Amino acid sequence: MSDIQTILNSTKDLMEKSIKHLEAELIKVRAGKANPAMLENVQVDYYGSKVALSNTASVNTQDSRTLIIQPWEKSMLTPIEKAIQAANLGFNPQNDGVIIRIVVPPLTEERRKDLTKTAKSLGEDAKIGIRNIRKDSIENVKKLQKAGLPEDEAKGAETKIQALTDGSVAKIDTHIQQKEKEIMTV
Repeated sequence: MSDIQTILNSTKDLMEKSIKHLEAELIKVRAGKANPAMLENVQVDYYGSKVALSNTASVNTQDSRTLIIQPWEKSMLTPIEKAIQAANLGFNPQNDGVIIRIVVPPLTEERRKDLTKTAKSLGEDAKIGIRNIRKDSIENVKKLQKAGLPEDEAKGAETKIQALTDGSVAKIDTHIQQKEKEIMTV
């Protein structure tokens, strides 16, 4: 495999990872529906050490507005409840002695606009990452050109890198538009 092909493959892989990261971050942005990913960053005090909520309980949706948290140990009910409150997510967990139930409140218009801004910001961050990947890849091509790569091959590689960049930015725009639509749907 040529050095150019290695650079192109690496560029494509990095851009795909950047888009996957954006998708994972957008799942965490609340859109009015209950989603277990909303609690992904909650850290629970588990016998003196902080662990992810998913390591101490199963988190599922009962319906579009309700999350159910089933701890694997009954003694973890209170620490999980405290961790959710401490995470400051705007939820009020209800502990019934067996499970913890969270009713996700409907979003206000102002909150929806804030979440839309958050989604756009995540999209801009992803685009910056894509552009940085492009810049690094083009620099690598120019190094190869100085080392003897013909100019037409270098220009061809730069064109392919730009095409990958344009495609990735288009995917990011599509994800952001979908998320905005999801957030603004009442």
